[in-house]
Amino acid sequence: MLTVSNLEVAYGDATALQGVSFSVRPGRLTVLLGSNGAGKSTALKAISRLVSIQEGEITFEGERLDRLAPHQVAARGIAHVPEGRRIFPGMTVLEHLTLGAFAARATRARRLEEVFSLFPRLKERQPQAAGTLSGGEQQMLAIGRGL
Repeated sequence: MLTVSNLEVAYGDATALQGVSFSVRPGRLTVLLGSNGAGKSTALKAISRLVSIQEGEITFEGERLDRLAPHQVAARGIAHVPEGRRIFPGMTVLEHLTLGAFAARATRARRLEEVFSLFPRLKERQPQAAGTLSGGEQQMLAIGRGL
């Protein structure tokens, strides 16, 4: 389970989040809902440790994430897939997925097969340049890279 408790994030003097708490339970759908600028992306970046937090705790399966570096959070299976696809057009599908699996060298083949089972289209397109994929395929690639 992922738990966020009393989260506070600021950008300089501007407070972006204050007193935010929620839990994400295994097997359940959880939605962060809010208007533009409400802090949804900031909360997700805080979980991934892509932004610093001023207050609060973030725990995943009983371990404090808020004390870890971003690469340590990623090694525990938590990834941030930002808005927009942010692919490298000249790299192949396989190169993108391998790039995403850099922290998991020992389990790279198994993780690639998991991505291919979720997105069979990517398996078909492994040698293809990412820039030639359709928009939907590029989004699959971005999610697969995060996985």
